[in-house]
Amino acid sequence: MPAMETAEFDTELSLFKYDNLEQLPSEYCDLDESERTRRIEGALDALGDDVVILGHNYQRREIVEHADFVGDSYQLSKEAAAADAEYVVFGGVTFMAESADIITDDDQTVVLPSMEASCPMAGMAEALQVDAAWAELTAATDADVVPVTYMNSYADLKAFCAEHGGLVCTSSNADRAFEYALDEGDKVLFLPDKHLGENTAHRLGLEDEIAEWDPWDAASADAAAVVDNDVILWDGYCQVHERFSPSHVERVRADHEDARVVVHPECRREVVEAADVVGSTATIRETVAEADPGETWAIGTEVHLTRHLQRWHPEVNVVPLCGEACMDCNAMRQIDPNYLAWVLEELAAGRERNVVEVAPEEKDLARVALDRMLEV
Repeated sequence: MPAMETAEFDTELSLFKYDNLEQLPSEYCDLDESERTRRIEGALDALGDDVVILGHNYQRREIVEHADFVGDSYQLSKEAAAADAEYVVFGGVTFMAESADIITDDDQTVVLPSMEASCPMAGMAEALQVDAAWAELTAATDADVVPVTYMNSYADLKAFCAEHGGLVCTSSNADRAFEYALDEGDKVLFLPDKHLGENTAHRLGLEDEIAEWDPWDAASADAAAVVDNDVILWDGYCQVHERFSPSHVERVRADHEDARVVVHPECRREVVEAADVVGSTATIRETVAEADPGETWAIGTEVHLTRHLQRWHPEVNVVPLCGEACMDCNAMRQIDPNYLAWVLEELAAGRERNVVEVAPEEKDLARVALDRMLEV
C-alpha cells in the first residue's frame, strides 16, 4: 500500500481512540452565520467564566472570532491552564485537545467540537507502529537511542517517549530537544515529522548523520544501516506543508519584486533553504506584525493563518506562498462553526459532549515528556 493511502487509513483508525464520538445533530446542520453567532453568544453569556475557547492559528475566521485565545497548540494549552475555566473548548485537532487535557488541572474538562478533527501527521505514527519500529531499531544497535516526538503527536506517543528517556518538542525548541537526546544517549529517533527533523539536523550541523525509517515498508528496511546514523527520522509529514516547493518561492518572487518569504519548518528542506525567515506559527505572526507598511510577505503555512494575517495587518501585503493552490488543513476543517454552537449550547444546558480525556497513566508519562522539554 502506498504511504499516503496507509497514512489516511491509520488516521481513520485513530478516530476510534475515543469511545464518545458524536456527530452534529441534524437541527444544527443548516444554521446560517447570523443565527449561529446569536446562539454561540447566548451560550457564552450563560456559561460566563466557566468556559474558555481556544482557536488554533489554522482555524477558520468563524471559529477564531469567538476564541478567547488564538495561537499555536502548546501556547493555547498553557493559556487554558492559566485561565482556570471549568470547560476548555479547543478549536483544533485531537492531539491538541489531548495536550490541553495533559496540561490543565484535573477539574478542567476539555471539549473538542468535532472528534473527526484528527491530524493526519499524528496518525502517521501510531503506537503499534512505533513499538514495532523501536524493537527492530534498538535490536540492531548497542547504542542508546533516545526518542523525541514533535508536539503534533498523540498522547500515547508522548508517553512512549517519556518511558524510553525521551521528550516532546515544539517547532521552536526542536534543536534543544535534539541536543538533550544526544547528550543523554548516542542517537535520536525523531517522530513523526521528517521535514522538521531534517531541518533541525541541518541547523545543528548533523546533515551527514541522517537516515529515514519508513514505517510503511519496514519489512524491507535495513535497521542496521539506519541506526548507523545519529539522527533517525520517522517517515511522516504534514500534507499542507509538504505541498510547498522551491518553484512557489521562485514564482512569488517573480510576481512580487520585493517579496520576502516566511515558512514553517515543517516544509521541505529545499523550501526552508529558499526562504528568508523560518519559524513556528508564532514566528510567522510576529514577522508580519513587525513588518513595515507596504512590505510584501509570502506565507508558507496553512492558508487560514495567511487569511487571518491579511485581516489583522491590512497595511502589509500578505500573500499565500503558493497562491490559489495553497491548502487548508483537512483536519482543522472538521471543526465546523456549527459544531461550536452545538457543544456550547449543550454545556450551557449541563451536558458535556465530545470530551477528550487522556488515561491517567498515559497522562502522567506524557507530563514527564513535557516537563523534560521545559527543562531544556
